[in-house]
Amino acid sequence: MGTFKIEGGHQLSGEITPQGAKNEALQILCAVLLTGEKVIINNIPDIVDVNKLIALLEDLGVNIQKKGKGSYTFQANDVNLDYLQSDQFKEDGRGLRGSIMLVGPLLARFGKGYIPKPGGDKIGRRRLDTHFEGFINLGAKFRYNKEEHFYGVEAKKLKGTYMLLDEASVTGTANIVMAAVLAEGKTTIYNAACEPYLQQLCKMLNRMGAKISGIGSNLLTIEGVDTLGGTEHTMLPDMIEIGSWIGLAAMTKSELTVKNVSWDDLGQIPTVFRKMGVTIERKGDDIFIPEHKDGYKIQSFIDGSILTVSDAPWPGLTPDLLSIILVMATQAKGEVLIHQKMFESRLFFVDKLIDMGAKIILCDPHRATVIGHNFKSKLKATTMVSPDIRAGVSLLIAALSAKGTSTIHNIEQIDRGYEDIDTRLRAIGAKITRV
Repeated sequence: MGTFKIEGGHQLSGEITPQGAKNEALQILCAVLLTGEKVIINNIPDIVDVNKLIALLEDLGVNIQKKGKGSYTFQANDVNLDYLQSDQFKEDGRGLRGSIMLVGPLLARFGKGYIPKPGGDKIGRRRLDTHFEGFINLGAKFRYNKEEHFYGVEAKKLKGTYMLLDEASVTGTANIVMAAVLAEGKTTIYNAACEPYLQQLCKMLNRMGAKISGIGSNLLTIEGVDTLGGTEHTMLPDMIEIGSWIGLAAMTKSELTVKNVSWDDLGQIPTVFRKMGVTIERKGDDIFIPEHKDGYKIQSFIDGSILTVSDAPWPGLTPDLLSIILVMATQAKGEVLIHQKMFESRLFFVDKLIDMGAKIILCDPHRATVIGHNFKSKLKATTMVSPDIRAGVSLLIAALSAKGTSTIHNIEQIDRGYEDIDTRLRAIGAKITRV
């Protein structure tokens, strides 16, 4: 189990460039299975979850060539469908949440898709019903082996239909879209997710020959086509990482520039950080965060009531940033209620922040009230264990702002979502070592 040693309390400075978007990568990589032609993908983050999926595609028979840093060519012209029934696939697929999105492309192109119950963060229930109900609506037959926790869908030919999703699931929408592009006839998906990463997937599929309209809205219309061709695609910067660096700059009173952030795809993120009192300046396509010498003050609502920051489907705030905002609030001036609506276990890491001296009341599994110290009392260094990707980075930010040397164990969780994070942090002045 890997460990970070962090000497906190130092100001940082300089520039940091966000990696390619992890959540986009997991969708885009699965889409290469929809064609036998070459697909070039650029700005792929070099992180554990993405590398696991690339290895899984290779085991499935996809020809993969690395062109350069973050750039690969994929060609799925000789897919080994027998691998899907193997014990190796049942083991490999179980270790990665994103493996669920292999099912839609496999079902659409080959008439069958299988997946073991996928893993990922332990942040509460993440059900798969939306995915499989969508496939069933398109005409697939569903089967489930309870003993092995193994799911399967099969269909001779998918048929387009109208469907109203029970939740605006990003991965669910992506999976259904990838199945529907090769279905016979028209598919209409209402209550579809419309995150920038899903928009990226739809634009890529259209370049491959798909006919998807309504991109960016919650009503997608897909005219099925017979085949798709190759394309080249470059992924967006990771908005979660961008938010992480904004929070880090505020907590350490550092002057930082986050490069090439694709401002137009950030949605509510700059607005929410400004409500938290953080000064954010747009410089071209960069974000500049000046040194907050006097700290930052949380706004109240117009009637004077305490600010509530909550997650919601896009264009609301992504749930992945709530843990960053919660940590940042511990040193703000004022109070905030953090309401994590979408996952019921994601706030359980606050006990570690309380051990560091933070004033947090965990109201229930979904809500926490934070009373900021306004930097009058620094967080204290401690020893922690990273429970999931986003909580792990939040604890890392807390440690970088704390007084003394902190230890974070189980950093494999952080490595799952953040590329070479210790090297990149050292480049802007952080005192962090990997043990």
